[in-house]
Amino acid sequence: MLKKKKVKKVKKVKKVKKLKKNKNLKQIDKSKNILKNGEKKNVALGADEKPEIKKVKKQPTEKRIYNLKDYVVYPKHGVGKITGIEKANIGEIDIQFYKILVEKEKLTLTVPINQQSKLRPIATINQINKCVSILKTKPKIKRTMWSRRAQEYDQKINSGKIYDLAEVVKDLNKNTDIIADQSYSERQLFEKAYERLKSEFEAVLKVSPEEVQKKMDKALGRVKISEEIQ
Repeated sequence: MLKKKKVKKVKKVKKVKKLKKNKNLKQIDKSKNILKNGEKKNVALGADEKPEIKKVKKQPTEKRIYNLKDYVVYPKHGVGKITGIEKANIGEIDIQFYKILVEKEKLTLTVPINQQSKLRPIATINQINKCVSILKTKPKIKRTMWSRRAQEYDQKINSGKIYDLAEVVKDLNKNTDIIADQSYSERQLFEKAYERLKSEFEAVLKVSPEEVQKKMDKALGRVKISEEIQ
């Protein structure tokens, strides 16, 4: 009789251990499922978020409406004035475009209204003041090859960004009008950047070219040179 009781107790212990193991396995399976579901939710959320990011990227390309006689900046040619807003039928499609006169280059541009991402409005007075402060700072001396620097300067000039223009004028300014002090390509780039910046100053400040030149030369420390020439 005693032997039978001992056997029964052993069986119960074994059953308890099996139950515990089963419970543990179920808990592990549940935690795995929770993790899997969580991963799926994260993937779904990531997929949902993508269209939102695309929408944000599209916002800056919205059309801007310019009016007649407005000044705009076209990166490769500088400041221009809108002289007309016209329509044309090309391939049975009606296209509306701006006619922009760039006086400095004696050039008339036609820019479709739905392809005006390169155009920008002229700078504000605050931006002009910041440009003046840039012209007053010391030029950055770079020791790289001139061909590489010339390429960087040319990219900045054609970027259409007014602060980049001011930096090129400041860096290439030699405080002198003596041709021997500058190489031909260096002087050419300086004059190109100087004239682009000057034309935007004129359009914003609405003053004569002479007054703008005095303002810029004063900031660059070229006043003494202009006085000596006069």
